[in-house]
Amino acid sequence: MSHSFSEGIVKLKSEFVKYHTTQSLVMEAIPLLYSNLIPIAEQTLVCLNNFLNCNRIYIQSNDLRLLNISCRSYLGDINHYLLSAKKYDTSYQPFYPTWMLSAYALALEAKLLGFQNIVDIGSGDGRIAYCGKLLGLRSIGIEIDGDLAFLQHEISRLTGVKFEIVNDDATKFEYDSLDLSRPMFFISGLPQWGDMLATSLIPRILEISKLRGSVGFNFMGSHAIQKYSSDRTGWGWGKIIESYDLKVKKCITLPTCWTNDQKLDTAYVFTST
Repeated sequence: MSHSFSEGIVKLKSEFVKYHTTQSLVMEAIPLLYSNLIPIAEQTLVCLNNFLNCNRIYIQSNDLRLLNISCRSYLGDINHYLLSAKKYDTSYQPFYPTWMLSAYALALEAKLLGFQNIVDIGSGDGRIAYCGKLLGLRSIGIEIDGDLAFLQHEISRLTGVKFEIVNDDATKFEYDSLDLSRPMFFISGLPQWGDMLATSLIPRILEISKLRGSVGFNFMGSHAIQKYSSDRTGWGWGKIIESYDLKVKKCITLPTCWTNDQKLDTAYVFTST
């Protein structure tokens, strides 16, 4: 995926937030038609919009034009799921969804890098796994919170997009039972929250002999960390990347709902063994 695709999503987000105050609710926008800025086929855009239309966290939608592109904006309330996730000791990241367009870009990048499976750790409402399925990948969401796992099942049923949903503790799950082939693991959580998840998860995956040399990990980082960190790899994940001898394949910048009111969006770092 060229950087222009992710840059197009960031540009659309920047235009969107000029006219929308997000406050404590989540807001995002998705084009309704193909454009050169966001070159996604119209049938796929229908599926991305369907995900949000069938997702109970979104309570309102409106049509609008952004950068001369017909779009639909969505307003959501995640407070119930924020409270629900707090009851788990191994829930290292509160549920704040990435933009739906960002989820599609992440799944597409994994495919373009040659990965065949997506495993989203802390999958929330399942949007990355959903997008992976749209792209023809085997896609699995692992989510500890029962309410969010139920939401994933509901969205899958209503949209007819059948990705795999596992309601379990990712730090204890037996990954060899999945019979994976060249998987990309998405680890939800910024470095200050996700470090414990990564250190409990990565060694267990690398112990699976079948996956040695053919597994990837995606880390959600922060460009701002580079300003004050001596971490030579950047994004706050340098120690983890170095400890497990991972190779950085690519970093792309994409909007997340918590960066709607910030100039810097979220860095997503693709690594492999």
